Parts: sequence; structure tokens; C-alpha cells
Amino acid sequence: MSLASLMGGLALANAGLGAVHGLAAAIGGAFDAPHGGVCAALLPHVTAVNLRALDERSPHSGAIARFGEAGRILAGADDLVAWLVALCADLGIPHLRQYGIGEADILDLCANAARASSMKANPIALTEAELREILERAI
Repeated sequence: MSLASLMGGLALANAGLGAVHGLAAAIGGAFDAPHGGVCAALLPHVTAVNLRALDERSPHSGAIARFGEAGRILAGADDLVAWLVALCADLGIPHLRQYGIGEADILDLCANAARASSMKANPIALTEAELREILERAI
């Protein structure tokens, strides 16, 4: 576990984080929720919104190809989002509402997440509406 933790930390330090961790940091600062569980609950939704935002605003971004490659490696198909949704279901990852997070919390969480340094490494800058959508889906 120590080696896996070290490797994970090295990978994150070199690749940067993104919206999953930006939102998870905001949630962790306001709720008694496990960071890993929150990240898992957010991952399919952040991936879906990132892909749509890239497709709409930056269709020539290399990030689109990297998401496709991740889908082929992990899922054996291009539909990474569907694989992530199924994986979360198979693992019994709770929705954010199970940690006490509700619709009334979304605006504050989005504002705090938007200021998180993790957001700088997201493949595309997400709008407030996109951050809200992610949380609405994950709740």
C-alpha cells in the first residue's frame, strides 16, 4: 500500500489534478465525507462534462484523444463514461446525498471549487453551470 500510495502521489504531482479533486476539496471542507468516495462519485460526471465541454469549445484538444485512449485501455471501448458509471454501480459508490450534500449546497460548493488550485490542471476551464451540472448529477 505504501508503494501504491507513493506511485499515486507521483502520478498526481506530475499530471496535475482537475475538477474531481477541486470539487472534492470543496466538499471535504464542508462535509464529513471520505475523499476517495467523493472522488469516485464525481469521476463519471466530471468526465462526461469535460468531454462535452472539450467537444464544444476545444474540439482539437489532445485531451479528447487521451480520454478515448483511457476508454480503450480500461473499458475496451470508447465509452469511458458508461464504463465509469457501471464501475461505480458495481462497487456500490454512494451518491453525494448520502453524505448530507443537497441541492442547497451546490452554489457554495461550486464557488469554493472554482477557486481550488486543482482546477488549473483540468483539461478545460469549466463554467459555473458545468460545475453545477456535475454536482447535480452526483447528488
